[in-house]
Amino acid sequence: MTKTKICITTLEYPPDVGGVGESVHRIAQMLINSGYEIHVAVFRSKQRLVSDDSRRRSSCKTILQDGVFVHRIKSAVRDEMQEIQDFFSDVYFQLKCLHQKYSFDLFHAFFMNETGYVTTLLAKENDVPVINSVRGADLHKHIFNPKNHAQIAWVLENSNWVTFVSRELQKRASVIVPSVKLKSSAFWNSIAPINFAKLLTPPLVRELPGIVIGSSGRFRDKKGIEFLLDACEELSHEIDLSLLLIGDFVEKEREYWQQQIKQCDLGSRLCITGITSRQEALAYLPKLDIFAIPSLTDGCPNALLEAMLAGCAIVGTKVDAIGEILEDGVNGLLVNPGSTTELKAALRCLATQPQLRQKLGAAAKTKAQQQLHPSVEHQNWINVYQKVFTTWEYEKDIVHRLYGDNNFSADNFNSTYFGTGANQNQ
Repeated sequence: MTKTKICITTLEYPPDVGGVGESVHRIAQMLINSGYEIHVAVFRSKQRLVSDDSRRRSSCKTILQDGVFVHRIKSAVRDEMQEIQDFFSDVYFQLKCLHQKYSFDLFHAFFMNETGYVTTLLAKENDVPVINSVRGADLHKHIFNPKNHAQIAWVLENSNWVTFVSRELQKRASVIVPSVKLKSSAFWNSIAPINFAKLLTPPLVRELPGIVIGSSGRFRDKKGIEFLLDACEELSHEIDLSLLLIGDFVEKEREYWQQQIKQCDLGSRLCITGITSRQEALAYLPKLDIFAIPSLTDGCPNALLEAMLAGCAIVGTKVDAIGEILEDGVNGLLVNPGSTTELKAALRCLATQPQLRQKLGAAAKTKAQQQLHPSVEHQNWINVYQKVFTTWEYEKDIVHRLYGDNNFSADNFNSTYFGTGANQNQ
C-alpha cells in the first residue's frame, strides 16, 4: 500500500538551532509513526547571502535523516546581492521539482511570510491541499512590515487549514482574515519526558550566590530581558540573588544588549553562559530557584515547557501560550509584559517563600507531564490531517460531479459551493 506523502516546509531543521526546527522534527516523527511518508524541505532567505564573494547555482541536497527525507534547498548566488524575488523563484523551482518527483499528497508550511507563501502558491497551482502553521513572530512581528501584510493575508485566505500555538495568535489571524475562524485550530507544543537526574551539574552553578533566578534561550527583542535586568537590579538591594542567562543574545542586537547590561549595574551578580548544548542548558534548570520568562510576545516557547518539566517555580507574562498554560497562583505567577514593577514583585514573592516555590514547581511539572505530553499534541495533529484529507476528498467529489473528472480545481469548488475564493472548512 502506497503511503500518503507529506511535504513540510520550514526555515530550520536539526542540526539547525531553533524552536521551529525542533517542533518540525518532533511533528515529523509523530507523522511517521502514524504511517505517513514525510519529506521536509528547508530553506531560508538569509541563506541567499554569502560573505566570501563566492557564486553558486541553485541546488537541493537530499538525505534520509531519522526516517525523514530532508531536502535542503539553496538559491543561486549570481551577483553580490541577490534580490528576494530571485531567492523565492529559485526555491519555488526546486520545490516544484521535488513535487514532480514525489507527487506529494499534502503540503504543510511552518511560518507564514517565507515558507508559507511559496508553499501555498505551489500547492494551489497543483490542486494539493495545504496547511499553514503560525508559530509566533510571523504574526507578532512580520505582519507589521507593509510589504508582508498582503502576502500573509493571502496565505491565510488560501490555506485549507491553519494551526496556531496560542489562541492569541488565532484571534489576530481571524481579525486579518475572518474566514480563518472556520478553518483553524489552536493547540500547544509538547515536550517529551526528560530524565534530569542523568544530566551532569554544570560547574558554574556552584559559583552563583543567593537565590538563583534564571532564563534560557536565544535572547532578542521579544524576550523582554531588559525588564528582567531592571527587576533583578532593584531586587538585589533587598535580596541576595544571582541572575543566570542560559544562552546568548542574537548577534544583530548585541550592541543594544551590551548597553542594557552596563546600565543595569548587576555586576558579578549577572552571569551569561553563552551558547550551550541543549543538554547543558537543560542541566541548569533543576538548579534554579526561579525561572523567569518575561516575554513581550512568544508563541509557545520550548524554554517554558522545559522549565515546567524540570519542576521550576516560574514567573511568566500574560502573552500567547505562556499566559494560557500558566495559571496564576496555581502552577506559576503571571505578570503583565513590560512591567518591571510587577516582575519585581513576583520575583520577590517567590524568592522569600520557598514553600510556594516548591508548590508551584510541582504543579508545573505535573501539567507538563500530563497536558503537554507528546501524545496530546500527536492526537491534535492527527485530527488536523484527517480533517483536511476528509474535507479535500469531499470537495473533489462535489467538483467532479459538477465539472467532470477532468476539470477539478479547488477554486471551482469554492466558487460553486461557497460562492467565494476561500476554502472554508466547517
